[in-house]
Amino acid sequence: MIALAAAASDSALQIQLNGGGSTPVKLFLLFTALSFATALLVSVTSFTRIVIVLSFLRQALGTPQLPPNQVIVGLSLCLSFFVMSPTATRVYQDALGPYLDDKLGVAETVDRASGPLREFMLRQTRDQDIAVFYEISGRERPRSGEPLPMQIVIPAFMISELTTAFRMGLFLYIPMLVVDLLVSSLLMSMGMMMVPPTLIALPVKLGLFIMADGWRLVVASLARSFG
Repeated sequence: MIALAAAASDSALQIQLNGGGSTPVKLFLLFTALSFATALLVSVTSFTRIVIVLSFLRQALGTPQLPPNQVIVGLSLCLSFFVMSPTATRVYQDALGPYLDDKLGVAETVDRASGPLREFMLRQTRDQDIAVFYEISGRERPRSGEPLPMQIVIPAFMISELTTAFRMGLFLYIPMLVVDLLVSSLLMSMGMMMVPPTLIALPVKLGLFIMADGWRLVVASLARSFG
């Protein structure tokens, strides 16, 4: 509820926010939060790992334009929604739902919403990445059982996600690199040095990828990697 009070002494106009605020105020706060949706999507969800691994896969297959960027981003968003749905459900039940029902204030809503996100990020974050940000900041690590601050968890989570994504990308690249080397060696041994190796290697890699049901294996591995 927004209360307007005029002070007789100095005719000052004061605006006080009580409880969760009126519906227009809630909508204003929600739209403000949505303006940071892109940053939140990249920094606190599974999107970064998924989109990087899929981009590695596209480069390893030798088709840098296929699938198109729109398809890669769309598939990454769908997988991120699948992976993050349990966490998002908890955030809504514990924080957003009660806030919309005027049962929580803004500060308590933010505190409750950060809990499930912190748990998800810490499951994917390496301890050495957390330690390095504590070392850089000069802060003491909380005692066992105390929640870690989001200022430490978020950057450590992003570094861990990049490391995991590049590691998975390397595992995708190695089999495709072996195929390229075998095709190049075969063409040289046959005296066909004028034939571009990619002309033969590309259909071979695509055929192997299709026969192995590669999309299912890659998507399943990505989803299970967040378990």
